[in-house]
Amino acid sequence: MSIAVRSEGGGMRRAEQREQTRQTLVRQSRLLFAARGYPAVGLAQIVAAAGVTKGALYHHFDSKADIFRAVLEQVQQEVAEQIVTAAEAQPDSWTRLTAGCRAFLTASTAPGVQQIMLIDGPAVLGWAEWRALDEAASARHLAEALADLVADGTIPAQPVAPLAHLLSGAMNEAALWLATTTTPNALDHTWAALARLLHGLRVH
Repeated sequence: MSIAVRSEGGGMRRAEQREQTRQTLVRQSRLLFAARGYPAVGLAQIVAAAGVTKGALYHHFDSKADIFRAVLEQVQQEVAEQIVTAAEAQPDSWTRLTAGCRAFLTASTAPGVQQIMLIDGPAVLGWAEWRALDEAASARHLAEALADLVADGTIPAQPVAPLAHLLSGAMNEAALWLATTTTPNALDHTWAALARLLHGLRVH
């Protein structure tokens, strides 16, 4: 019995070590992708930064694109969490929507987020996969917020899915523009335009 316990404990430690190695690879890859961009980062740089061998890397990931996908999922999840935090701090369904939309735009201006999520993401994974990841992270919160607004009569009764896709597309385009523009006060101007667009949805 003691041998079995020791064996089980050793297996748990190995599992923890494998997970720590994976987390280190994702963390170091994220720093490199954010600073240099996906095309300029090689596997040799990733394993050197993580302090592991290429064999250890291939134990967890099939390719550089596979590592990037894990990094992008992490970034998108963090952005989604910021949106939820901002929205849930508000007192009603309308301000939850506007606060969440503003939080998305604000989060999208962080340089590391811009490089990974907006510049490299669609280019590396392709638009369809990038959009699917976005749908699983931020976009579903937008659809839920719009459904609440329809339910309480703040916006006219209508199918939520097309409206959610229209607004999500508009905000993604705005975020892509913010990632590349040098226009002064670009975030403030973008939010003002989006706020006017959102206001037009309300029942008056």
